[in-house]
Amino acid sequence: MMGYGPGYAMEGKDGARYVDKILKGAKPVDIPVEQPMRFELVINLQTAEKLGVRIPRSVVDLADKIID
Repeated sequence: MMGYGPGYAMEGKDGARYVDKILKGAKPVDIPVEQPMRFELVINLQTAEKLGVRIPRSVVDLADKIID
């Protein structure tokens, strides 16, 4: 119904950057681990409605993606 975490698109790009560095000769042990910098809030209003859960408009307004 709701999810909050790093966006999959950004995670894919970050993963591609790591692969690129490794293919160019970097040792994986020398590549620093990075934490996600951006998180996304996704709300599935359709599921919430079916479960009888009312999500406050103030929370819906903060969502990066809304599934109707």
